[in-house]
Amino acid sequence: MNPDAAKLWRGPRWALALMIAALGSVGPFSIDTYLPAFAGIAADVRATPVQMQQTLSAYLFGFAFMNLFHGALSDSVGRRPVVLWGVGVFALASTGCALSTHVGALIAFRALQGLSAGAGVVVSRAIVRDMFAPVEAQRVMSQVTIYFGVAPAIAPIIGGWLFVHAGWHAVFWFLAAIGLVLWTAIWRWLPESLHPSQAQPFNARDLMRGYVQLGSSPRFLLLALASGIPFNGMFLYVLSAPAFLGDVLGLAPTQFFWFFLISIAGIMAGALASGRLAGRIERRVQVRWGFRIMVASALVNLAANAAFEPHASWAMLPIAGYSFGWSLMVPVVTLMVLDLFPERRGMASSLQATIGSLANGLVAGAIAPLVMHSALGLSVASIALMSIGLVAWRIVRTRWPQSGIDPPAAP
Repeated sequence: MNPDAAKLWRGPRWALALMIAALGSVGPFSIDTYLPAFAGIAADVRATPVQMQQTLSAYLFGFAFMNLFHGALSDSVGRRPVVLWGVGVFALASTGCALSTHVGALIAFRALQGLSAGAGVVVSRAIVRDMFAPVEAQRVMSQVTIYFGVAPAIAPIIGGWLFVHAGWHAVFWFLAAIGLVLWTAIWRWLPESLHPSQAQPFNARDLMRGYVQLGSSPRFLLLALASGIPFNGMFLYVLSAPAFLGDVLGLAPTQFFWFFLISIAGIMAGALASGRLAGRIERRVQVRWGFRIMVASALVNLAANAAFEPHASWAMLPIAGYSFGWSLMVPVVTLMVLDLFPERRGMASSLQATIGSLANGLVAGAIAPLVMHSALGLSVASIALMSIGLVAWRIVRTRWPQSGIDPPAAP
Protein backbone atom coordinates (compact mmCIF):
# COMPACT_ATOMS: atom_id res chain seq x y z
CA MET A 1 0.00 0.00 0.00
CA ASN A 2 0.96 3.64 -0.32
CA PRO A 3 3.20 4.47 2.69
CA ASP A 4 1.55 7.92 2.88
CA ALA A 5 -2.02 6.57 2.70
CA ALA A 6 -2.97 7.83 6.17
CA LYS A 7 -2.29 11.41 5.07
CA LEU A 8 -4.20 11.19 1.79
CA TRP A 9 -7.72 10.66 3.12
CA ARG A 10 -8.85 12.00 6.48
CA GLY A 11 -12.59 11.75 5.93
CA PRO A 12 -14.85 8.82 6.95
CA ARG A 13 -14.02 5.48 5.39
CA TRP A 14 -17.57 5.00 4.12
CA ALA A 15 -17.32 8.18 2.03
CA LEU A 16 -14.20 6.96 0.25
CA ALA A 17 -15.79 3.53 -0.17
CA LEU A 18 -18.87 5.17 -1.69
CA MET A 19 -16.79 7.11 -4.22
CA ILE A 20 -14.74 4.04 -5.15
CA ALA A 21 -17.91 1.96 -5.43
CA ALA A 22 -19.52 4.57 -7.67
CA LEU A 23 -16.48 4.33 -9.93
CA GLY A 24 -16.68 0.55 -10.00
CA SER A 25 -20.44 0.56 -10.64
CA VAL A 26 -20.41 2.75 -13.75
CA GLY A 27 -19.70 -0.24 -15.99
CA PRO A 28 -22.45 -2.63 -14.88
CA PHE A 29 -24.90 0.23 -14.38
CA SER A 30 -24.58 1.42 -17.95
CA ILE A 31 -25.09 -2.13 -19.23
CA ASP A 32 -28.41 -2.72 -17.52
CA THR A 33 -30.03 0.72 -17.37
CA TYR A 34 -31.00 0.77 -21.04
CA LEU A 35 -32.18 -2.84 -21.33
CA PRO A 36 -35.85 -2.04 -20.54
CA ALA A 37 -35.80 0.51 -23.38
CA PHE A 38 -34.68 -1.97 -26.07
CA ALA A 39 -38.06 -2.11 -27.82
CA GLY A 40 -38.55 1.65 -27.72
CA ILE A 41 -35.06 2.34 -29.07
CA ALA A 42 -35.50 -0.22 -31.86
CA ALA A 43 -38.79 1.32 -32.95
CA ASP A 44 -37.47 4.89 -32.85
CA VAL A 45 -34.21 4.33 -34.74
CA ARG A 46 -35.66 1.53 -36.94
CA ALA A 47 -33.19 -1.05 -35.75
CA THR A 48 -33.49 -4.81 -36.17
CA PRO A 49 -33.11 -7.17 -33.17
CA VAL A 50 -29.62 -8.07 -34.44
CA GLN A 51 -28.62 -4.42 -34.56
CA MET A 52 -29.97 -3.84 -31.07
CA GLN A 53 -27.90 -6.79 -29.86
CA GLN A 54 -24.89 -5.10 -31.46
CA THR A 55 -25.41 -2.06 -29.23
CA LEU A 56 -24.84 -4.39 -26.27
CA SER A 57 -22.02 -6.37 -27.87
CA ALA A 58 -20.19 -3.19 -28.93
CA TYR A 59 -20.24 -1.97 -25.35
CA LEU A 60 -19.10 -5.28 -23.87
CA PHE A 61 -16.25 -5.81 -26.32
CA GLY A 62 -15.06 -2.22 -25.95
CA PHE A 63 -15.23 -2.65 -22.19
CA ALA A 64 -13.24 -5.91 -22.30
CA PHE A 65 -10.60 -4.59 -24.74
CA MET A 66 -9.79 -1.33 -22.95
CA ASN A 67 -9.73 -3.06 -19.58
CA LEU A 68 -6.37 -4.46 -20.66
CA PHE A 69 -4.86 -0.95 -20.65
CA HIS A 70 -6.62 1.08 -17.94
CA GLY A 71 -4.74 -0.63 -15.12
CA ALA A 72 -1.34 -0.49 -16.79
CA LEU A 73 -1.85 3.22 -17.52
CA SER A 74 -2.79 3.84 -13.88
CA ASP A 75 0.35 2.00 -12.74
CA SER A 76 2.35 4.50 -14.79
CA VAL A 77 0.67 7.93 -14.84
CA GLY A 78 -1.39 7.54 -11.65
CA ARG A 79 -4.92 6.57 -10.68
CA ARG A 80 -6.53 10.03 -10.82
CA PRO A 81 -5.70 10.93 -14.47
CA VAL A 82 -6.98 7.60 -15.74
CA VAL A 83 -10.31 7.73 -13.90
CA LEU A 84 -10.83 11.42 -14.74
CA TRP A 85 -10.31 10.80 -18.43
CA GLY A 86 -12.37 7.60 -18.31
CA VAL A 87 -15.36 9.17 -16.54
CA GLY A 88 -15.15 12.30 -18.70
CA VAL A 89 -15.22 10.33 -21.95
CA PHE A 90 -18.03 8.16 -20.55
CA ALA A 91 -20.17 11.29 -19.93
CA LEU A 92 -19.50 12.52 -23.48
CA ALA A 93 -20.27 9.09 -24.97
CA SER A 94 -23.53 8.93 -23.01
CA THR A 95 -24.46 12.33 -24.44
CA GLY A 96 -23.71 10.98 -27.90
CA CYS A 97 -26.01 8.01 -27.27
CA ALA A 98 -28.80 10.34 -26.14
CA LEU A 99 -28.45 12.42 -29.31
CA SER A 100 -28.23 9.45 -31.70
CA THR A 101 -30.87 9.34 -34.42
CA HIS A 102 -29.84 6.11 -36.16
CA VAL A 103 -28.55 2.79 -34.93
CA GLY A 104 -25.06 3.14 -36.43
CA ALA A 105 -24.33 6.18 -34.29
CA LEU A 106 -25.80 4.47 -31.24
CA ILE A 107 -23.55 1.44 -31.73
CA ALA A 108 -20.48 3.69 -32.13
CA PHE A 109 -21.22 5.71 -28.99
CA ARG A 110 -22.02 2.52 -27.03
CA ALA A 111 -18.59 1.19 -28.02
CA LEU A 112 -17.03 4.45 -26.76
CA GLN A 113 -18.98 4.06 -23.52
CA GLY A 114 -17.52 0.58 -23.09
CA LEU A 115 -13.98 1.72 -23.85
CA SER A 116 -14.17 4.41 -21.14
CA ALA A 117 -16.36 2.80 -18.44
CA GLY A 118 -13.80 0.15 -17.58
CA ALA A 119 -11.47 2.75 -16.07
CA GLY A 120 -13.65 3.00 -12.99
CA VAL A 121 -14.00 -0.75 -12.51
CA VAL A 122 -10.30 -1.49 -12.90
CA VAL A 123 -8.72 1.46 -11.11
CA SER A 124 -11.14 1.48 -8.18
CA ARG A 125 -9.89 -1.93 -7.03
CA ALA A 126 -6.27 -0.81 -7.19
CA ILE A 127 -7.13 2.33 -5.18
CA VAL A 128 -8.56 0.21 -2.36
CA ARG A 129 -5.33 -1.74 -1.98
CA ASP A 130 -3.21 1.41 -2.37
CA MET A 131 -5.03 3.04 0.53
CA PHE A 132 -5.60 0.22 3.01
CA ALA A 133 -3.75 -2.66 4.67
CA PRO A 134 -5.15 -6.18 4.01
CA VAL A 135 -7.74 -6.44 6.81
CA GLU A 136 -8.98 -2.89 6.38
CA ALA A 137 -8.95 -3.34 2.59
CA GLN A 138 -11.28 -6.32 2.98
CA ARG A 139 -13.71 -4.22 5.00
CA VAL A 140 -13.66 -1.46 2.38
CA MET A 141 -13.95 -3.97 -0.46
CA SER A 142 -16.99 -5.44 1.29
CA GLN A 143 -18.61 -2.00 1.34
CA VAL A 144 -17.72 -1.58 -2.34
CA THR A 145 -19.27 -4.99 -3.08
CA ILE A 146 -22.60 -3.82 -1.67
CA TYR A 147 -22.81 -0.99 -4.19
CA PHE A 148 -21.27 -3.01 -7.03
CA GLY A 149 -23.76 -5.84 -6.53
CA VAL A 150 -26.71 -3.49 -6.15
CA ALA A 151 -25.96 -1.55 -9.36
CA PRO A 152 -26.98 -4.23 -11.91
CA ALA A 153 -30.06 -5.04 -9.84
CA ILE A 154 -31.51 -1.53 -9.56
CA ALA A 155 -30.33 -0.30 -12.97
CA PRO A 156 -33.23 -1.92 -14.92
CA ILE A 157 -35.73 -0.45 -12.45
CA ILE A 158 -34.38 3.07 -12.97
CA GLY A 159 -34.03 2.55 -16.71
CA GLY A 160 -37.58 1.23 -17.00
CA TRP A 161 -39.01 4.14 -15.04
CA LEU A 162 -37.11 6.69 -17.15
CA PHE A 163 -38.17 5.00 -20.38
CA VAL A 164 -41.85 4.89 -19.43
CA HIS A 165 -42.03 8.46 -18.14
CA ALA A 166 -39.48 10.34 -20.28
CA GLY A 167 -38.48 8.16 -23.26
CA TRP A 168 -35.34 6.21 -24.06
CA HIS A 169 -33.21 9.33 -24.58
CA ALA A 170 -33.65 10.11 -20.87
CA VAL A 171 -31.84 6.89 -19.97
CA PHE A 172 -28.64 8.11 -21.62
CA TRP A 173 -29.05 11.68 -20.35
CA PHE A 174 -29.24 10.12 -16.90
CA LEU A 175 -25.97 8.22 -17.49
CA ALA A 176 -24.34 11.42 -18.76
CA ALA A 177 -25.43 13.20 -15.58
CA ILE A 178 -23.97 10.41 -13.45
CA GLY A 179 -20.69 10.78 -15.32
CA LEU A 180 -20.62 14.55 -14.79
CA VAL A 181 -21.39 14.31 -11.07
CA LEU A 182 -18.82 11.55 -10.56
CA TRP A 183 -16.16 13.45 -12.51
CA THR A 184 -16.71 16.50 -10.31
CA ALA A 185 -16.50 14.42 -7.11
CA ILE A 186 -13.27 12.74 -8.25
CA TRP A 187 -11.73 16.07 -9.25
CA ARG A 188 -12.52 17.63 -5.89
CA TRP A 189 -11.96 14.82 -3.41
CA LEU A 190 -10.24 11.69 -4.72
CA PRO A 191 -6.52 11.73 -3.84
CA GLU A 192 -3.78 10.25 -5.98
CA SER A 193 -3.17 6.89 -4.29
CA LEU A 194 -0.21 5.65 -6.34
CA HIS A 195 3.04 6.48 -4.56
CA PRO A 196 5.74 7.82 -6.94
CA SER A 197 8.11 5.05 -5.88
CA GLN A 198 5.58 2.44 -7.08
CA ALA A 199 5.05 3.88 -10.57
CA GLN A 200 5.87 1.54 -13.46
CA PRO A 201 7.17 2.52 -16.91
CA PHE A 202 4.56 2.47 -19.66
CA ASN A 203 5.92 1.18 -22.95
CA ALA A 204 5.18 -1.71 -25.25
CA ARG A 205 8.00 -3.91 -23.94
CA ASP A 206 7.12 -3.40 -20.28
CA LEU A 207 3.40 -3.85 -21.02
CA MET A 208 3.98 -7.16 -22.76
CA ARG A 209 6.37 -8.30 -20.02
CA GLY A 210 3.72 -7.57 -17.42
CA TYR A 211 0.93 -9.37 -19.22
CA VAL A 212 3.16 -12.37 -19.90
CA GLN A 213 4.00 -12.44 -16.19
CA LEU A 214 0.35 -12.36 -15.15
CA GLY A 215 -1.01 -14.47 -17.98
CA SER A 216 1.52 -17.23 -17.38
CA SER A 217 0.63 -17.44 -13.69
CA PRO A 218 -1.85 -20.30 -13.19
CA ARG A 219 -2.56 -19.08 -9.68
CA PHE A 220 -3.53 -15.63 -10.92
CA LEU A 221 -5.78 -16.96 -13.68
CA LEU A 222 -7.50 -19.42 -11.36
CA LEU A 223 -8.16 -16.77 -8.71
CA ALA A 224 -9.49 -14.43 -11.42
CA LEU A 225 -11.90 -17.18 -12.50
CA ALA A 226 -12.90 -17.86 -8.90
CA SER A 227 -13.71 -14.18 -8.30
CA GLY A 228 -15.28 -13.32 -11.66
CA ILE A 229 -17.28 -16.25 -13.03
CA PRO A 230 -19.61 -17.01 -10.07
CA PHE A 231 -21.04 -13.48 -10.36
CA ASN A 232 -22.65 -14.59 -13.60
CA GLY A 233 -24.68 -17.23 -11.80
CA MET A 234 -26.60 -14.27 -10.34
CA PHE A 235 -26.14 -11.82 -13.23
CA LEU A 236 -27.79 -14.35 -15.53
CA TYR A 237 -31.10 -13.77 -13.73
CA VAL A 238 -30.73 -9.99 -13.99
CA LEU A 239 -30.18 -10.25 -17.75
CA SER A 240 -33.14 -12.62 -18.05
CA ALA A 241 -35.43 -10.66 -15.72
CA PRO A 242 -38.12 -9.63 -18.25
CA ALA A 243 -38.59 -13.20 -19.51
CA PHE A 244 -38.04 -14.96 -16.17
CA LEU A 245 -40.21 -12.67 -14.08
CA GLY A 246 -42.85 -11.84 -16.68
CA ASP A 247 -43.21 -14.99 -18.79
CA VAL A 248 -42.11 -17.73 -16.39
CA LEU A 249 -43.35 -16.40 -13.04
CA GLY A 250 -46.23 -14.38 -14.44
CA LEU A 251 -45.40 -11.16 -12.62
CA ALA A 252 -46.53 -7.79 -13.87
CA PRO A 253 -43.79 -5.23 -14.57
CA THR A 254 -44.85 -3.32 -11.46
CA GLN A 255 -44.04 -6.45 -9.42
CA PHE A 256 -40.50 -6.94 -10.75
CA PHE A 257 -39.11 -4.90 -7.87
CA TRP A 258 -39.60 -7.90 -5.55
CA PHE A 259 -36.88 -9.82 -7.36
CA PHE A 260 -34.43 -6.93 -7.18
CA LEU A 261 -35.31 -6.19 -3.56
CA ILE A 262 -34.68 -9.80 -2.52
CA SER A 263 -31.42 -10.02 -4.50
CA ILE A 264 -30.15 -6.73 -3.13
CA ALA A 265 -30.92 -7.89 0.41
CA GLY A 266 -28.79 -11.00 -0.15
CA ILE A 267 -25.89 -8.97 -1.58
CA MET A 268 -25.95 -6.42 1.23
CA ALA A 269 -26.17 -9.05 3.96
CA GLY A 270 -23.27 -11.04 2.52
CA ALA A 271 -21.07 -7.98 2.05
CA LEU A 272 -21.80 -6.75 5.58
CA ALA A 273 -20.92 -10.20 6.94
CA SER A 274 -17.71 -10.21 4.90
CA GLY A 275 -16.67 -6.87 6.40
CA ARG A 276 -17.50 -8.00 9.94
CA LEU A 277 -15.47 -11.19 9.51
CA ALA A 278 -12.36 -9.41 8.20
CA GLY A 279 -9.44 -10.22 10.47
CA ARG A 280 -11.55 -12.52 12.66
CA ILE A 281 -11.36 -15.73 10.64
CA GLU A 282 -8.91 -17.00 8.05
CA ARG A 283 -9.63 -15.77 4.57
CA ARG A 284 -9.78 -19.30 3.17
CA VAL A 285 -12.53 -20.16 5.66
CA GLN A 286 -14.58 -17.19 4.56
CA VAL A 287 -14.19 -18.13 0.89
CA ARG A 288 -15.10 -21.73 1.69
CA TRP A 289 -18.31 -20.68 3.43
CA GLY A 290 -19.18 -18.35 0.57
CA PHE A 291 -18.89 -21.17 -1.94
CA ARG A 292 -20.77 -23.58 0.33
CA ILE A 293 -23.69 -21.17 0.55
CA MET A 294 -23.67 -20.68 -3.22
CA VAL A 295 -23.56 -24.44 -3.82
CA ALA A 296 -26.41 -25.08 -1.38
CA SER A 297 -28.54 -22.30 -2.86
CA ALA A 298 -27.87 -23.41 -6.43
CA LEU A 299 -28.72 -27.04 -5.64
CA VAL A 300 -31.95 -26.05 -3.89
CA ASN A 301 -32.81 -23.88 -6.88
CA LEU A 302 -32.14 -26.73 -9.31
CA ALA A 303 -34.06 -29.35 -7.30
CA ALA A 304 -37.07 -27.09 -6.71
CA ASN A 305 -37.37 -26.13 -10.37
CA ALA A 306 -37.01 -29.76 -11.44
CA ALA A 307 -39.69 -30.97 -9.02
CA PHE A 308 -42.23 -28.15 -9.05
CA GLU A 309 -43.81 -25.62 -11.34
CA PRO A 310 -41.93 -22.36 -10.64
CA HIS A 311 -43.89 -19.88 -8.56
CA ALA A 312 -43.09 -16.37 -7.42
CA SER A 313 -43.64 -17.32 -3.77
CA TRP A 314 -40.37 -19.30 -3.67
CA ALA A 315 -38.52 -19.13 -7.01
CA MET A 316 -36.61 -15.94 -6.14
CA LEU A 317 -35.42 -16.97 -2.68
CA PRO A 318 -32.55 -19.30 -3.76
CA ILE A 319 -31.15 -16.45 -5.86
CA ALA A 320 -30.98 -14.29 -2.74
CA GLY A 321 -29.11 -17.08 -0.93
CA TYR A 322 -26.70 -17.37 -3.85
CA SER A 323 -26.18 -13.58 -3.79
CA PHE A 324 -25.33 -13.76 -0.09
CA GLY A 325 -22.67 -16.42 -0.66
CA TRP A 326 -21.16 -14.54 -3.60
CA SER A 327 -20.81 -11.24 -1.73
CA LEU A 328 -19.42 -13.05 1.31
CA MET A 329 -16.46 -14.47 -0.58
CA VAL A 330 -15.74 -12.13 -3.50
CA PRO A 331 -14.03 -9.29 -1.55
CA VAL A 332 -11.50 -11.79 -0.18
CA VAL A 333 -10.69 -13.44 -3.52
CA THR A 334 -10.47 -10.07 -5.30
CA LEU A 335 -7.85 -8.85 -2.84
CA MET A 336 -5.94 -12.10 -3.19
CA VAL A 337 -5.76 -11.48 -6.94
CA LEU A 338 -4.42 -7.95 -6.45
CA ASP A 339 -1.85 -9.01 -3.86
CA LEU A 340 -0.23 -11.66 -6.05
CA PHE A 341 1.61 -8.91 -7.95
CA PRO A 342 1.70 -5.85 -5.65
CA GLU A 343 3.98 -3.94 -8.01
CA ARG A 344 1.41 -4.32 -10.81
CA ARG A 345 -1.91 -3.99 -9.01
CA GLY A 346 -3.43 -1.86 -11.75
CA MET A 347 -2.49 -4.34 -14.43
CA ALA A 348 -3.70 -7.25 -12.28
CA SER A 349 -7.03 -5.49 -11.83
CA SER A 350 -7.15 -4.89 -15.60
CA LEU A 351 -6.69 -8.52 -16.48
CA GLN A 352 -9.07 -9.65 -13.74
CA ALA A 353 -11.74 -7.26 -15.04
CA THR A 354 -11.16 -8.39 -18.62
CA ILE A 355 -11.76 -12.02 -17.68
CA GLY A 356 -14.93 -11.06 -15.84
CA SER A 357 -16.25 -8.80 -18.60
CA LEU A 358 -15.60 -11.44 -21.28
CA ALA A 359 -17.61 -13.87 -19.18
CA ASN A 360 -20.37 -11.25 -18.81
CA GLY A 361 -20.43 -10.78 -22.57
CA LEU A 362 -20.66 -14.51 -23.21
CA VAL A 363 -23.50 -14.86 -20.72
CA ALA A 364 -25.38 -11.85 -22.11
CA GLY A 365 -24.95 -12.74 -25.78
CA ALA A 366 -25.08 -16.53 -25.82
CA ILE A 367 -26.26 -18.15 -22.59
CA ALA A 368 -29.07 -15.88 -21.37
CA PRO A 369 -31.02 -15.96 -24.68
CA LEU A 370 -30.94 -19.78 -24.62
CA VAL A 371 -32.28 -20.28 -21.08
CA MET A 372 -34.19 -17.13 -20.11
CA HIS A 373 -37.60 -18.66 -20.83
CA SER A 374 -37.04 -21.73 -18.63
CA ALA A 375 -36.66 -21.69 -14.84
CA LEU A 376 -34.96 -25.08 -15.00
CA GLY A 377 -32.62 -23.94 -17.75
CA LEU A 378 -31.68 -20.86 -15.75
CA SER A 379 -30.95 -22.95 -12.65
CA VAL A 380 -28.76 -25.36 -14.64
CA ALA A 381 -26.81 -22.51 -16.26
CA SER A 382 -26.42 -20.77 -12.90
CA ILE A 383 -24.97 -23.81 -11.15
CA ALA A 384 -22.66 -24.48 -14.11
CA LEU A 385 -21.23 -20.95 -13.95
CA MET A 386 -20.78 -21.17 -10.19
CA SER A 387 -19.03 -24.54 -10.59
CA ILE A 388 -16.34 -23.00 -12.79
CA GLY A 389 -15.38 -20.64 -9.97
CA LEU A 390 -15.58 -23.42 -7.37
CA VAL A 391 -13.31 -25.74 -9.34
CA ALA A 392 -10.82 -22.90 -9.86
CA TRP A 393 -10.76 -22.18 -6.12
CA ARG A 394 -10.31 -25.87 -5.23
CA ILE A 395 -7.33 -26.11 -7.59
CA VAL A 396 -5.77 -23.04 -5.97
CA ARG A 397 -6.25 -24.53 -2.49
CA THR A 398 -4.75 -27.85 -3.62
CA ARG A 399 -1.71 -26.49 -5.46
CA TRP A 400 -1.03 -23.53 -3.13
CA PRO A 401 -2.23 -24.62 0.33
CA GLN A 402 -1.15 -21.33 1.94
CA SER A 403 -3.61 -19.35 -0.18
CA GLY A 404 -6.00 -17.53 2.10
CA ILE A 405 -4.10 -18.36 5.29
CA ASP A 406 -1.23 -15.95 5.73
CA PRO A 407 -1.52 -12.22 5.01
CA PRO A 408 0.31 -11.13 1.88
CA ALA A 409 4.02 -10.67 2.40
CA ALA A 410 4.12 -7.54 0.23
CA PRO A 411 2.37 -4.31 1.20
